[in-house]
Amino acid sequence: MTAVAPLQTHTLATARRLVVKIGSALLVDGETGALRREWLNALADDVAALRAQGMQVIIVTSGAVALGRGSLGLLGKALLLEEKQAAAATGQIRLAHAYQEALARHGLTASQVLLTLEDTEERRRHLNGRATLNALLALGAVPIINENDTITTAEIRFGDNDRLAARVAQMASADTLVLLSDIDGLYTADPRVTPDAQHLPEVRTLTPEILAMAGEALPGFSSGGMVTKLQAARVALSAGARMAIALGKPLNPLTTLLNGARCTWFLPQAEPLTARKRWIAASVKPAGTVTVDAGAADALRAGKSLLPAGVRQIAGSFERGDLVVVQGPTGQTLARGLIAYDSADAARISGRRSGEIEALLGYRGRDEMIHRDDLVMERAGEE
Repeated sequence: MTAVAPLQTHTLATARRLVVKIGSALLVDGETGALRREWLNALADDVAALRAQGMQVIIVTSGAVALGRGSLGLLGKALLLEEKQAAAATGQIRLAHAYQEALARHGLTASQVLLTLEDTEERRRHLNGRATLNALLALGAVPIINENDTITTAEIRFGDNDRLAARVAQMASADTLVLLSDIDGLYTADPRVTPDAQHLPEVRTLTPEILAMAGEALPGFSSGGMVTKLQAARVALSAGARMAIALGKPLNPLTTLLNGARCTWFLPQAEPLTARKRWIAASVKPAGTVTVDAGAADALRAGKSLLPAGVRQIAGSFERGDLVVVQGPTGQTLARGLIAYDSADAARISGRRSGEIEALLGYRGRDEMIHRDDLVMERAGEE
C-alpha cells in the first residue's frame, strides 16, 4: 500500500471507458421510496458532459427493489425472496424509464442490460455480454446495468452492485471504475466512530492492512459497505482498471470528481488490454490450432487481426471464445488468441473473405477470426 498526497495525475479526465456504480441510497429516498429525480437529472448532465469529451460511459445502478417497494406497499419491512423479486420486477420498469427520461434531455439513448453473477463467470455468456456492451457503446448508447433480481436466487447473486460494477468493468475492458458512495474514500478506520481516522488518497496494493480498514455498511437500502468496495477493487485491479471511491451525495457528483474532489484512487499495475493479454499468454490449455499462410503471418507480426482469408487449416474441437494456438505455414508457433468462431464454423470460413461469412454460415459474425485485441504474439513479453 502506498498513501501519498493527492496529486492530480489521477483524475477522471483521463478515462476513456468509464463504469459508474450508483447505489440505492443515492437514487431513492429511504423513507418515502420516491426517486430523487433532481439528483438523477444532475447525474445525466454529468454523463452528457463526459460524453461530449469523447468518454464512453456505462452505468451500473441499484434502485429497482427500492423503487418497487413503494409501488407495492412494501416499505419499512424485511422482504422475503419472492417479495424482493416482485419489487425488482416492478421497480425495474420505473428505474429504466427514469434513466431514459433523464438522458433523453441530452439526446442520449439509454439501454437496459440485466445481468446475473453467472453471466459474468460463464465464458460464453461473458463473451455475449461483452459483445453487447461493445455494440451499444459503438452505437452511442449509454448502457444501464442492474443485477437481474427478478430471477436470481441467493446462490447465484452478487448481493451488491459494487462487485457487479467491477465485473462489468472487467467484461467491458473499461479503464476506470467509479463507485459513488456515502463516503469520500477509504480511511484508516471508520470515520463515523474514529474521528481522527486518516483518508487515503491513493492505494496501489490491497495488503492485509488495507483490507482490515473496511467498516460496516450504513443502515438503509444499501447492501454494500467498504468490504464489498475493496472486493470490487480486487476485481478491477486484476483487470487493469483503476477504481475510485467517491462521494455521491452532492448534485453532479462526476463533475465534482472531475474538478478534483477528494476520493481514493486504487491504481492497477497494468492497463486493461495489457492485463487481458497477460491472461491469454499465461493460459496453459489451448483448445485447438489455427494454421495460417505466410501473408497472414506477416500481418500478425505487423499488429493486424487474423482474417479468415489467411487461415489454411483448423485442428481441434473448440467453442467460440476458447484459447487457440496460431501456427505459421512451417508449423512454428506465432501467437495465442481467443477465437471468434467454434471449430466447425472456423473450418467453413477458412480461406474465404470476410464478406462471405454470412452466406457461408447463415449469420453475420465478426470479420476477424481472432481480433488483435484478443491475440498475443509468441515471445511478446509484456505486450
